[in-house]
Amino acid sequence: MDPFSQRSRYARAMGITVRNEPELNRYVIFKDDEQAGFTEYHIQGDEIDFYHTEIDPEHREGGLASILVQYALDDVREHSDRRLVASCPYVRHWLREHPEYRDLLSR
Repeated sequence: MDPFSQRSRYARAMGITVRNEPELNRYVIFKDDEQAGFTEYHIQGDEIDFYHTEIDPEHREGGLASILVQYALDDVREHSDRRLVASCPYVRHWLREHPEYRDLLSR
């Protein structure tokens, strides 16, 4: 069973898609096929550091940043053995609100 299926169905119904762009070290969120934001990461050894998250001002309502970060962290959990470093203030805040993801943290 696809671990993203329930969230993916909801996101698609809302016109939202998220994709990893590993060549640019970022996850990008789209709303109605328009880029609405991104979260950037840096990989070093067995750690992945999410250091910057940005949502365009016209898309800041509606929880897109949360959807983006959850998708990215679910993807890290599902497809890698990397430990998470949360340099980004938004990702740190998100983790405080979602303790079930803290097991990913490196430090």
